[in-house]
Amino acid sequence: MTTAFVFDIDGTLADTPSAIAELIGDVVRGLGADPLPAEVLATVGKPLEASLAGLLGTCVHDTVTAEAAARYRRRFTTDVLSRGPELLLPGVTEGLDRLRSAGHPLGIATSKIYASAHALLDATGILNRFDTVVCHNMVERGKPHPDMALRALADLRAQASRSWYVGDTVTDMTMARAAALRTVAVSYGVDTAEALKAAGADHVVADFPSVIDVLLHGTPLTARVTTPATTRVTTRALTGTSPEPTGALS
Repeated sequence: MTTAFVFDIDGTLADTPSAIAELIGDVVRGLGADPLPAEVLATVGKPLEASLAGLLGTCVHDTVTAEAAARYRRRFTTDVLSRGPELLLPGVTEGLDRLRSAGHPLGIATSKIYASAHALLDATGILNRFDTVVCHNMVERGKPHPDMALRALADLRAQASRSWYVGDTVTDMTMARAAALRTVAVSYGVDTAEALKAAGADHVVADFPSVIDVLLHGTPLTARVTTPATTRVTTRALTGTSPEPTGALS
């Protein structure tokens, strides 16, 4: 069967976590909540409504949660998508093209809903690199359950034991391991290299070119496993966010 490569988006392909965290923080503060920056950052890459409900102290189907999600989605286009290809992390476009040139099908498995994932991939100019895009609202159970990864593998007609998942969170690693995928974790996203290793990542690398080295050659050509201080999202960077309503597309 085919060897396929499946990717997360936020914090893995696109440098969106800090912008998303600011948007989520603005949304919930505009509705009266006052979460700590670390609490907001912890929601990045997780389903939107559940994250907003947790920060607001409401339930997923509450009208306040629905209003927060609507505010988020209205602002996401202007505050995040408008940055277009600038959102992509260094080496992403070239790396994806290398994988496709080598004959490997590519997929996405993300906690975003389909419309949001499609919009982000389209805005950054990489949508056409992927043969399938599997999202939170397309399966019965989202991350950390294996459903999205298994759906992507089925779409790509790929064998789990020959294929890989690339992500930046412990939840990503948990999903991939549950689906019997091999894993590459990137340390420049949400979770630390130490947390990703503890979650069972097969490889932890610090930049996207090293991801491609692992996928094509089984090991990074350079042993870059620490995160540059300028690329990691930190709670310090989120302090002082303005209380304007915005939010993040999951």
